[in-house]
Amino acid sequence: MTTEELKMNIEKALDEIRPFLQSDGGDISLLSIENDKLVKVQLQGACVGCSVNQMTLKSGVEMTIKKYAPQIEQVINIDA
Repeated sequence: MTTEELKMNIEKALDEIRPFLQSDGGDISLLSIENDKLVKVQLQGACVGCSVNQMTLKSGVEMTIKKYAPQIEQVINIDA
């Protein structure tokens, strides 16, 4: 998978999970992909102060990204 294909697949994954985040007043944006293994995202809106955002990040966002791009090892949130 090329770097461009990887980015497209990660964007597809974020598009899949975005409606769930938006329904709670939040959102997510892709910041970077490092070494084709680490994805940096930024949770936005209501997700920023949410007490369960780490659970959302691991069980929702990371799981969905790995479904589209299995070589991704970790997804981390970068605070604004």
